[in-house]
Amino acid sequence: MTTDSKKLYIKTYGCQMNVYDTERMVDVMVHEGYTVTETPDDADLIVLNTCHIREKAAEKVYSDIGRLRVMKQKQVKNGGKETLLAVGGCVAQAEGSEIQRRMPVVDMVFGPQTYHRLPEMTKAADKAKQAGERPRIVDTDLSVSEKFDSLSQKPITPKKTAFLTIQEGCDKFCTYCVVPYTRGGEFSRRFEDVMQDAVKLNDAGVLEVTLLGQNVNAYHGMSALGEEWSLARLIRHLADTTDFKRIRYTTSHPGDMTDELIAIHGEVEQCMPYLHLPVQSGSDKIVKAMNRHHTIATYMKTIEDIRKVRPDIALSGDFIVGFPGETDADFQKTMDVVRQVNYAQAYSFMYSARPGTPAAAQDDQVESHVKSERLAELQAELNRQQRAFNDASVGKIMPVLLDRTGKEASHLVGRSPYMQAVYVDVGTEEAAAQHFGKLVDMKIISAGPRSLKGEFVN
Repeated sequence: MTTDSKKLYIKTYGCQMNVYDTERMVDVMVHEGYTVTETPDDADLIVLNTCHIREKAAEKVYSDIGRLRVMKQKQVKNGGKETLLAVGGCVAQAEGSEIQRRMPVVDMVFGPQTYHRLPEMTKAADKAKQAGERPRIVDTDLSVSEKFDSLSQKPITPKKTAFLTIQEGCDKFCTYCVVPYTRGGEFSRRFEDVMQDAVKLNDAGVLEVTLLGQNVNAYHGMSALGEEWSLARLIRHLADTTDFKRIRYTTSHPGDMTDELIAIHGEVEQCMPYLHLPVQSGSDKIVKAMNRHHTIATYMKTIEDIRKVRPDIALSGDFIVGFPGETDADFQKTMDVVRQVNYAQAYSFMYSARPGTPAAAQDDQVESHVKSERLAELQAELNRQQRAFNDASVGKIMPVLLDRTGKEASHLVGRSPYMQAVYVDVGTEEAAAQHFGKLVDMKIISAGPRSLKGEFVN
């Protein structure tokens, strides 16, 4: 570790996988003598950890780079240090050297599978600047196994909740999605490597672990003995061999919900009663055009089977409205599915064409105003369902893991077993410090559209 303490600022865009990647970048750079800062102004290294899923994702990144360029120009003008600027993640993977061509102020560009080499890239950039040269570092290799081998050697920052990536990439090739092109093909980590990280998290005091993957329930990691481990088998092993109080997993594909995995929800106490299972559309015609590899009937049968083993499970989903070729009748089928399932929460978006994907080249694109109207109708129903689910929690007693501070010094925030945000006023800042990181029973005394308020039972 270096002796000079430098400051690192990371802005994270997008999904939970990016949150995990950011946490591991911090672990890597802390080992190099960096400390995290909450503002870019005093940072020695700024990383924009980007996401390429949504419309105009790249343009949002370029806009942020433009603001940072002004900041860097002021630094140089005032005779101060010039911050290193890096763009990582999926936009970096997709855009490559185009980012540096369009924005020469960017010193480093690296994809989601190469951030373990961030220390080497940073040293090379510093060396170039000392020589009076502009760094031109681009690293968009897709060697997933090398990344995880490297990260497994780094320490993990202690906390009470943590993500653990067990699978990356995707072989499904949904016609609207860029993930196979930015994250690469499906890759499952070896069982022993997953357990090595799980033991580190357990030893660090983590109480809740979320297993991550683009299609996490497709996990099929091999062991040193040549045995294949499914996600269900892995969850059972974690429940039996660690002190984790809570185990979650995301994101799942309906086509990979096996009977073994469904049974876990009724048999493993640590497996939380919450499942994110995207359907995207309620129309078989649209689901087929999306290349989703499931039907509405098989999706609904999966929901039925899960509720048989865990009647109180909270379900979450993803929806895309206005996919090319979607008619009013197709959209109403989506509304039918939403009403039948009754989601505890969900994420919904207007279809946005991603360059290079098959759906972007279709001729039957839906007009923007139609997509907007459909999204408004869908979100109104999803919001109603989420509020009803929250209202039904009032009066119940449930365990809450208090892992965040609130707006006031005496406020703490945590998650219910059903992924609801729960906040409590413990009275004083000292009491907040005492209860932070604790898993406590709370009675829910009120509900809002996005959160609950609780009080201690004892």
